[in-house]
Amino acid sequence: MNKYKIILIIFSMVILYSCADYKVQQKPKKYFSSKGFALVYDDNFFSEKVVNRKIKNNSLQTMHSFLKSNTPIKIINPVNSKFIDTKISKNAKYPKIFNIVISKEIALFLELDPENPYVEVLETKKNKIFIAKKAITFDEEKNVADTVRIDEIKIDNLTENKLDNKKNKKIKSKNFLLIIGDFYYEDSASTLMKELRKKTKMNNINVKKINKTKYRLMVGPFKNFNALKIAYISLNNLGFENLNIYDN
Repeated sequence: MNKYKIILIIFSMVILYSCADYKVQQKPKKYFSSKGFALVYDDNFFSEKVVNRKIKNNSLQTMHSFLKSNTPIKIINPVNSKFIDTKISKNAKYPKIFNIVISKEIALFLELDPENPYVEVLETKKNKIFIAKKAITFDEEKNVADTVRIDEIKIDNLTENKLDNKKNKKIKSKNFLLIIGDFYYEDSASTLMKELRKKTKMNNINVKKINKTKYRLMVGPFKNFNALKIAYISLNNLGFENLNIYDN
């Protein structure tokens, strides 16, 4: 047999073996997580076009800007460690300042501070069974799980009798500032400030000199996020979308 044929046969066998043994390795899915302020739904937000879809406030419903419907999520109140396992009800458009839209039922369920509804949102793995529950975490981990079908929701109250023995944490008071933008010329910032004061009826819009070539147009301070939310939505409706929030 020609030595070139032998080399070709060996080479072909190596290629076939490599292809047979090759396995496609999929990258593990990255699950969404976010910390921020929730928008507690109200029908007025729909009529005023703050959100473009409705949810039922007497149900455990949520809306998100890009997570698909039925995506399982965990919503946590970091102040008291209470959480709820639920799912995204709908996709919706809403101001970028919020990381999720939730029903009033969920807000009450988690005992969120109405003035500062700060939450953590975690995407969770899909399971055949679906559990909705509220929990309080102490030194020893407590776990109770009553399972139901995925189209049903059950609420679990864990260690409720121990709540009175624990001091409720409170969100540390902050002063929030809403930054509209930085300007090179003071006159430009002042002109827009006057125009926005007229359109929004907000007198706490001011210009702060940062340095010789930077003048900052901002709104505030606000004692809580709920007050800031009203200003943000008002400016958002005027076309200001990329607004930054500072706290001090």
